[in-house]
Amino acid sequence: MACDLPDFPKGLTGVLDGAQCQTLFDFAHSKGFAIPAINCTSSSSVNCVLEAARDTHNPVIIQVSQGGAAFYCGKGVKDTNLVASIAGAVALALHVRAVAPMYGIPVVIHSDHCAKKLLPWFDGMLDADEKYFKEHGVALFSSHMLDLSEENDDENIETCVQYFKRMAPMKIWLEMEIGITGGVEDGVDNSGVSKDKLYTSPEQVYSVHKALAPIGPYFSIAAAFGNVHGVYKPGNVKLSPELLKGHQEYTKKEAGTAKDLPLYLVFHGGSGSTDAEIKEAVTNGVIKMNIDTDMQWAYWDGLRKFEAANRDYLQGQIGNPKGPDAPNKSYYDPRKWVREAEVSMVARTKLAYKELLCPCA
Repeated sequence: MACDLPDFPKGLTGVLDGAQCQTLFDFAHSKGFAIPAINCTSSSSVNCVLEAARDTHNPVIIQVSQGGAAFYCGKGVKDTNLVASIAGAVALALHVRAVAPMYGIPVVIHSDHCAKKLLPWFDGMLDADEKYFKEHGVALFSSHMLDLSEENDDENIETCVQYFKRMAPMKIWLEMEIGITGGVEDGVDNSGVSKDKLYTSPEQVYSVHKALAPIGPYFSIAAAFGNVHGVYKPGNVKLSPELLKGHQEYTKKEAGTAKDLPLYLVFHGGSGSTDAEIKEAVTNGVIKMNIDTDMQWAYWDGLRKFEAANRDYLQGQIGNPKGPDAPNKSYYDPRKWVREAEVSMVARTKLAYKELLCPCA
């Protein structure tokens, strides 16, 4: 229970800004744990994540992808020029800000992968941040991710620099990716990418640090070390978390810093990873691990088990094993079966804290 530790940073509660994120990530480095980042697509999944964080007394990162944001807005809304994606992401952020105080734990609101073709979505969220900042003195979101890993490194880094200059005055954290995460995620298919693209070099990582550090300290790097989105059998993916140690050592030397972990690193494609892989990644400076596929299964699995156990009560509004006139409302009421899905997702989120070595989870 990280938040209960006597040296846990004071004042870290509710939605955090980038400066507070840095304080939290420094603490994670010092204690040797990482924070789960859970993709959410509805207020229900958001509340699952908050519940698990509250019950374990730990910080959490709630994130939304472009596709998840469009779903949050409503699939009946046309996403012309990504307007539904923008509205859905803003709606999620406002929901989190409204309910987070009820849970009493630190929360990071983050937008997930934004490829070049999705930059209008990013622009729309930053517009919302700037509006919220003018009214409240803080940005709406804590953090955003730019994923231009499919572009050449120069374009990737330069685009991040330009956006970071806009974000830094509002203390918004920037996550960027260099090297490609394989597999398929939210409609982006990198399953055919060449193997060498799945492993980032120390020189590439330092080039990001060198470009962004003069602007501000609020940034993290998703450096590829064989990561793949989605679910896979053990052994089918070759993760090399030991590479992350080399990134830290190289940047420490080149930047001339005394810090052993000068980089805030991010672990993408965390679903299906072994405990040993996760532990080594965290030891080497990972402070955030994305978990989506496992959470999707957990949510569905709760519903699946409920339906299997109560099938005879879910075939009509009236009539079940108790009698032809017996009502079934207490079974098909969405609050009943949605809650069963939530309970399952809450349990999986709590497991993530243990996997990520969160204290006393």
